[in-house]
Amino acid sequence: MNFRLKTSQNTGELLKKLNSSTNLSWNILSRIAVSLSLNDPTMPELVEDKNGVDINRNTMTGEYDYIYKAMITQHAGRVLAEEEYFPNLFNAHLERGIQILDGEYEHAGNYEKLLINLFKIEN
Repeated sequence: MNFRLKTSQNTGELLKKLNSSTNLSWNILSRIAVSLSLNDPTMPELVEDKNGVDINRNTMTGEYDYIYKAMITQHAGRVLAEEEYFPNLFNAHLERGIQILDGEYEHAGNYEKLLINLFKIEN
């Protein structure tokens, strides 16, 4: 069972940027990003570039790890091996979702408007 995730360099930079702008921790930003990615029915591309930040699985998903695994498994539409779920697909959803989250932040212009906009996103 893998307990470490290495992001791409771009995702690492976006996590740092969004953390600085919103004061939300990386794990909260990552959870939001994965949720945003799961809203897209297509499968995200696997991450090849792993030159970003190194994050512990427990920090990333905490007590909700089984919930994230269930959501990502349901999204994939098939049973996933443990290594396929984490770090591979979790990281892929993080990669796609952080791009979405950064775009939402840029569009909103500030943290308060970002939160309001995130609550308005529909499936």
